[in-house]
Amino acid sequence: MSKIRLNVLGISYSQTQTGAYALILSEEDGNRRIPIIIGGFEAQAIAIQLEGLKPPRPLTHDLFHSFAESYEIKITEVNISRLHEGVFFSRLTCSDGHRQIEIDARTSDAIALALRFKCPIYTTSEIIEQAGIILDEQNEFESDLEHQDFYPSEPTLKDQGKDFKDTPDAELKTMLDDAIRLENYEKASIIQNEINRRKK
Repeated sequence: MSKIRLNVLGISYSQTQTGAYALILSEEDGNRRIPIIIGGFEAQAIAIQLEGLKPPRPLTHDLFHSFAESYEIKITEVNISRLHEGVFFSRLTCSDGHRQIEIDARTSDAIALALRFKCPIYTTSEIIEQAGIILDEQNEFESDLEHQDFYPSEPTLKDQGKDFKDTPDAELKTMLDDAIRLENYEKASIIQNEINRRKK
């Protein structure tokens, strides 16, 4: 059973399930994508890490990361190991330097932790053949995903985002710091997207 390495492409608001998000994983050496439906909390945990935001208080996955590292335990890899009736199952490979164990995890939690531990994400060739979607580089869906806010479900935040184009860089940074301090990660994510857009 061959392993295929995956990268996190991004998060899109699910068009099929209200309040849910689609986590898109991309095949590292190919053009197949795996969409996985996840909840809002999990999407936030992944988006915060992708955006490089630093919450003033640790979220659950940050707490797990700090706890594990305090005892010199590392997650060395994440494996999306099984797909059953549309549900993805994952395993974390953990090591303390002396022994290695595998533990079960929800795929959304596994990905959030993989980003924090900076470890590789794998799946099997069988799973990617079952769930993989082939998209070409010009595909409209993927183009939309690359330019989309992580939290497009909030109309008020989207409206505010339109005004950021005229906001000075220094003011944007202050607004970002305030949003993080107040734990308004949805707004913080949109502001961070605008800052990243200007850097390109």
